Amino acid sequence: MKSATAAAVLAGVGVAKLVGAEDASGSGAAPAEPWFRRTLRWGQTNINELDPTRYDVGWWRTQWKRTRTQGIVVNAGGIVAFYPTKVPRHRPARFLGSRDLFGELRQAAKEDGIVVFARMDSDGNNEDFYRAHPDWFAADADGHPYQRERGLYMPCLNGPYFSEYLAAILDEIAALYRPEGFTDNSWSGLGRGTICHCGNCARKFQAEAGRELPRKMDWKDPTYRAWIEWSYACRLQVWDGNNRRTRAAGGPDCLWVGMNGGSPYGEAQQFRDFREICQRTEILMLDDQRRMNATGFQRNAQVGKLVHGVLGWDKVAPESMAMYQTTDPTFRLSAKPPAEARLWMLEGFAGGIQPWWHYLGAYGEDRRSYQTPVELCQWHAANERYLVRRRPVATVGVVWSQRSCDFFGRDEWAAQASAPADGFMQALVRARIPSLPVHIDDIGREAAQLRLLILPNIGAMSDAQVAAVRSFVENGGGLLATGQTSLCDSWGDPRPDFALADLFGAHLPAGHGAREESNRRRWAAENIHSYLRLTPELRGRVPGPHAGAEPTAEGVRHPVLQGFEETDILGFGGTLEPLAVDSSARVLATFVPAFPVSPPEDDWMRTPRTEIPGLILKERPGRGRVAYLPADLDRRFDRNNLPDHGNLLANLVRWTARDELPLQVAGPGLIDCNLYHQPGRLILHLVNLTSTGTWRGPVDEVIPVGPIQVAVRLPEDVKAGSIQLKVSGRTLPFQAVGGWARFELPALLDHEMAVIG
Repeated sequence: MKSATAAAVLAGVGVAKLVGAEDASGSGAAPAEPWFRRTLRWGQTNINELDPTRYDVGWWRTQWKRTRTQGIVVNAGGIVAFYPTKVPRHRPARFLGSRDLFGELRQAAKEDGIVVFARMDSDGNNEDFYRAHPDWFAADADGHPYQRERGLYMPCLNGPYFSEYLAAILDEIAALYRPEGFTDNSWSGLGRGTICHCGNCARKFQAEAGRELPRKMDWKDPTYRAWIEWSYACRLQVWDGNNRRTRAAGGPDCLWVGMNGGSPYGEAQQFRDFREICQRTEILMLDDQRRMNATGFQRNAQVGKLVHGVLGWDKVAPESMAMYQTTDPTFRLSAKPPAEARLWMLEGFAGGIQPWWHYLGAYGEDRRSYQTPVELCQWHAANERYLVRRRPVATVGVVWSQRSCDFFGRDEWAAQASAPADGFMQALVRARIPSLPVHIDDIGREAAQLRLLILPNIGAMSDAQVAAVRSFVENGGGLLATGQTSLCDSWGDPRPDFALADLFGAHLPAGHGAREESNRRRWAAENIHSYLRLTPELRGRVPGPHAGAEPTAEGVRHPVLQGFEETDILGFGGTLEPLAVDSSARVLATFVPAFPVSPPEDDWMRTPRTEIPGLILKERPGRGRVAYLPADLDRRFDRNNLPDHGNLLANLVRWTARDELPLQVAGPGLIDCNLYHQPGRLILHLVNLTSTGTWRGPVDEVIPVGPIQVAVRLPEDVKAGSIQLKVSGRTLPFQAVGGWARFELPALLDHEMAVIG
């Protein structure tokens, strides 16, 4: 039932301003697909309050055409309105005057066959609004309101601000303008770092959880844990409630889709259940605008594959791609260097993300940015059939778990969850090994195509999740696990031993408890002068100075230690604890404790050897290979970028996967390799990231590399034929030899897409 506020607004709506009731093409005929499946290129000018005095709609319509834009995001309401609103206290933009800017843009888009998302902003309002309705806003335990930048007061998503005020705005816009949908990048209220103690939350938590609100953050407190789960549920209620409202007011395809970041671990800090949201939405709008030096452009392709893994590969996920300078500090009115913007966009394309160019303000004095997206969007339009509705080809699955991030990572979630996953992403990209992000509850669904599961410090696992991993290994799949994987139950409480201890071939000492848990969390942040000792030790037969006391160099190294034949040690940087190792397992690296790094006179190993394992392998007939890394090299590779760590991680991947990888790429440079399958053909998208390693962002020059030798394993439905290069425009012949297609790219500038078959 509509609230009284919403009903009052709708009573004053006249039919003369209804626009967009027909389909976006203007033809009146039902499109072959719903708009949210066929709208592949998006644009946005994020309107400021001065823009109604200078918005050149005609020029932007030209830009829509140049970039083959099919959908636009237009500021509508929330903090301020860009249309003549009748909702009480919905303040018109300061310089709106008599102009209906949202209505003009909606009408122009309709005439051009472009769909429209009405952009909302739900995360704050001014002091006058707060004084009128203080009970609608979030409050701390002492009743003081929470505020954000510019002095805006934070509304509570469990109160009338969301259920009445914002609902009335949705109803009004839907009735007046019939946009295809609504989006909102700040829709989920307070983050995990604060507890709202307003009356609305207190009553709702008592009614739904049967408890009083927790007074403080305490991960061992059952009430705090209940509040965490309840907070996720409240956000899903907002998502579902807004969709019911917009569909009732604007038609069955009028969607409310919020906006979400690309990292499920980052989204956990906003109580956004990434998997649940993806499974219930028809389109995901990604507010993930730029690369970070720590994770690079390659993260964008990873985000695309992670999103589609839970969203589905038949749906689209446009991403807001900033055309302005996003360094620290941000210069929102300055153009981003074209190479920086292009590489972020290209990695998005390679991961299945759709372009959505984004400008701050409708009038720019730095005109360089307006050309940046044009060529790439035109290329996307010409090749869109190869960029959507395709399935990734990968035999390596990297497992992620938002719940483990919450209940195991807790307040150290970045070190405990995000860093280990990012370290593996970097190692796999560097080794040119295709991979697929896999939600921990989807292991059974994805198992058939995978040869290896990577569990990067997934500390909290339910019994069912443990059983799924165990079944995968029992059926011949490989397992590579690191750190404290499976040590805790789904609440993050330590088990007596790893739940997967029998697979690891390693066990914690009896009686490990609170002190050890505290140590493990402290050790995750360490960066100390410690090492791993490799076995067997070979320096006795390697050229170099000899002291006469070297161990006898006997035997050969295991394949996972390939490339380390001339060293007996690897830099580590962390601390390890003793483990009991099964006789059926093999220890290939042990811990060398830290010793002084300076002065040089004091720099020598105090304890050259221990029995504390850093790398354990286990192999049983008829079952999958297992590698367990107590040494957190995944986290350390993310942090320190040491090539030894990346090389060892890649070696472990190849061995545990039994070298059953679908792609081989040889040649110079850092190249991100993304392989997909469509019926009758393979699509290989290569992105040259070599420039990104020269110093630091932003990149303003692309360095070409080549030649690049490529070998792709062919599925049964892809026959010998030709290879079409969709960037350089060339066609290469190829023959299938032993089930593989082999060819060479003479050079690679920023990207190339090869269509095989």
